[in-house]
Amino acid sequence: MPTGIILIIDDEEKLRSLLSRIIRLEGYTVLEAENLKAGKKLLEKEAVDVVLCDVKLPDGNGVDFVKEIKTRYPSLEVILLTAYGNIADGVTAMKNGAFDYITKGDDNDKIIPLLARAFEKVQLQKRVEQLEQQVGKRYSFEGILGESPLIAEAIALARKVAPTDATVLLLGETGTGKEVFAQAIHQASKREGKPFMALNCSAFSKELLESELFGHKAGAFTGATKDKRGLIEEANLGTLFLDEIGEMHIDLQAKLLRVLESSEFIKVGDTKTTRVNVRIITATNRDLQGEVNEGKFREDLFYRLNVFTISLPPLRSRKKDIPLIAEYYLRLFAGKSNKHVEGMSKEFLDHLQQHSWKGNIRELKNIIERAVILADNPQLEVDNLPADLQVASFNTNGPLSAFDLASVEKLHIQRVLNYTKGNKTEAARLLNIGLTTLYRKIDEYRLSHEV
Repeated sequence: MPTGIILIIDDEEKLRSLLSRIIRLEGYTVLEAENLKAGKKLLEKEAVDVVLCDVKLPDGNGVDFVKEIKTRYPSLEVILLTAYGNIADGVTAMKNGAFDYITKGDDNDKIIPLLARAFEKVQLQKRVEQLEQQVGKRYSFEGILGESPLIAEAIALARKVAPTDATVLLLGETGTGKEVFAQAIHQASKREGKPFMALNCSAFSKELLESELFGHKAGAFTGATKDKRGLIEEANLGTLFLDEIGEMHIDLQAKLLRVLESSEFIKVGDTKTTRVNVRIITATNRDLQGEVNEGKFREDLFYRLNVFTISLPPLRSRKKDIPLIAEYYLRLFAGKSNKHVEGMSKEFLDHLQQHSWKGNIRELKNIIERAVILADNPQLEVDNLPADLQVASFNTNGPLSAFDLASVEKLHIQRVLNYTKGNKTEAARLLNIGLTTLYRKIDEYRLSHEV
């Protein structure tokens, strides 16, 4: 049943009381006011969802009041009631933002369905606002996880450059969160609310990348049946993030340089220039200076991109942040899968700390998602990790413990099972053990054997 708050503003007490009783029966909370002044006081105190307001009131006109309400409370909806409806008032009311305009008496049977639709619109608007807040937080600097000095330094630099229109070059290994930083810079800039477009330059051939980036005219090439806006044009007034910029073909680098120097470009197959106002943020895991020295990257473009450089540290350089990041993804994926998983065992965290994390945060995210899916207990355990992570770093200064040997055996059996695609007979043959022994080991180590 509805749980919204409805405010009735009407100087006719009998009608007000009747409407109030009817609306309460539908599950709404109802507030009453005899004039606009009293109505305004209630709006200041209560989180009203919908207002039912008479047009003719002792201290003002409901049609004019709609505009005032919508200015102060944009997500609130207003339904106007009038004893003598006329087209002019109705048109003005709708222009001022009224949800609807109905005649008393003749339209009483319409009030409840109308309230339901207005309340539904209010709830939808609230949900949109909540999502916008969540998205804003997710893509803000507050959404970047980590407290280590290296990530704190990177965030501080990004905060300083964000309000400017300077071109930013993000350096870091794959999976270190370069796009997250680009989005945070965009969110903290004066271009917030404008388009943020992202493109991975390594995902396209030269021809396709040119079309995706700059757009094309109809007939420019086979299959170009209509005009297409490129991402540079789509990002106008906003930010364009170009990931893996080092993969861009050197011919396209010249066209990008022109955008940076003159804010204009020519679409594929066009003869006219297109002007844009766009901020460029780029990222790479390559040594661009080395690429310049080898003639693989334009020196003039490198210096235009290298106005403000931020280096993002790999996860292995900030291992103190691993528990924090792992906890975040644990909550995220536990919520998505509706699983009761509350934490991680010490052994689980120890194994995470000892891993090399070549895939950085992206790899950690995938491993936590997998662990949550496999979890049967309130805590993530070592058994929920992939087989190669279940082997802890060995102490090479002394003999291997029984635990270490068991871990090696477990890892080896899992690798053989993966190799045989789950064929246990073949796996037992390769391991030179009996099939019964293999089944016992699978149960003992809780190995994954279905491929």
